[in-house]
Amino acid sequence: MSTEVPESAVPSPAGAGESSPAPSRRTFIAATGVVGGSVVAGGVIGGTRLLGPEEAAAADTSPSSRVSLTVNGTRRTVTVDNRTSLLDLLREHFQLTGSKKGCNAGACGACTVLVDGQRVNSCLTLAVRLEDAEVTTIEGLADGDELHPLQQAFVDQDAFQCGYCTPGQIMSGVGCIKEGHTGSPEEIREWMSGNICRCGCYVKIVRAVEQTAGRK
Repeated sequence: MSTEVPESAVPSPAGAGESSPAPSRRTFIAATGVVGGSVVAGGVIGGTRLLGPEEAAAADTSPSSRVSLTVNGTRRTVTVDNRTSLLDLLREHFQLTGSKKGCNAGACGACTVLVDGQRVNSCLTLAVRLEDAEVTTIEGLADGDELHPLQQAFVDQDAFQCGYCTPGQIMSGVGCIKEGHTGSPEEIREWMSGNICRCGCYVKIVRAVEQTAGRK
């Protein structure tokens, strides 16, 4: 079967003294719209196949795990996204908002809690790695209406201003005292250096730790 196009169907070339007319803006947009529509209708954008509804739903489903841990003396079991930090677990799942989200990068210490007695930045700790762990937050320090000695010392020494960093400072101070790093103000400053106070209450914070450690 012949595929030749009759001469009458082929537009005559522009004359020697004429130039080919440039496509108008409207013609260009219409042409690209048709081509783009054809590509999308074919299920491809930029060389990538579009996902169907079921595939897209599967891609959005993140792996999750079940974890059981003890928080402030209470056993808790929860299923969480594997990417969930301990800080988000405490704040979003358990409504324990005393631990603050400051930098969310482990640089300010506002989220400090104790895990099995050790100080940790909860924003950098994955919740799913804490199976059977014991977590203590600022809410778990006081005994009813009786403040923890370091909480009382912060009040006595006026060791806070805006209060945002205070929960992390206190939890870090409790850990510092348990670790025995309270031999001098300089030692306390060194071992508390991961906790930032933007209000600049460092002198009074050190005094509060000294008071609780029995050095004052």
